[in-house]
Amino acid sequence: MNIDQIFKNNQAWVNEKLGNNPDYFKNLANGQNPDVLYIGCSDSRVTAEEIMGAKPGEAFVMRNISNMVSNLDLSAMSVINYAVNHLKVNHIIVCGHYGCGGVKAAMQSQDLGILNPWLRNIRDVYRLHQKELNSFSNEEEKYRRLVELNVQEQCVNVIKTADVQLANRNRNLTVHGWVMDMETGKLIDLKIDFDQILKEIMEIYHLD
Repeated sequence: MNIDQIFKNNQAWVNEKLGNNPDYFKNLANGQNPDVLYIGCSDSRVTAEEIMGAKPGEAFVMRNISNMVSNLDLSAMSVINYAVNHLKVNHIIVCGHYGCGGVKAAMQSQDLGILNPWLRNIRDVYRLHQKELNSFSNEEEKYRRLVELNVQEQCVNVIKTADVQLANRNRNLTVHGWVMDMETGKLIDLKIDFDQILKEIMEIYHLD
């Protein structure tokens, strides 16, 4: 994309918004009150607001390679803390996508330098679900399933955070695992049974 064109596009967008509502930006500047925290992939083809039809102010967004939620990632932990404790969101969405380059790279044995420690988190997901994943004879099906399982494990990582556990004492904060199908554009709710997944391990992570 041409850099000059970006500013032209921005001006056209400003003109469109002001044409519909002269106070649009004045109202936008008053603050945000999103109900949703969206954690997605940095892939340039998967824009959070666009695929959800969300307007400015409706979703608090964090994106990184392969929609990861690591407890060692200060950025991710800060985003969750701010969204849960200050913005008071009621829904946290982890959204992956089929065709994810990060997940595909994690399936390879190639040395990718600085990306190695990041991709190791996805390889840990593979290790946790190795028996199921190795049962796939079709490599593309295995790849798509790892995308789904990575979303599931990142949702679990969200649930394990102290901010989410403490918030759920006073309100019903819901975590959702979704995948976007790049070939159709559709969002798919994985309908993850967190109660079943967590029942044997949550006593380790539970905070009194």
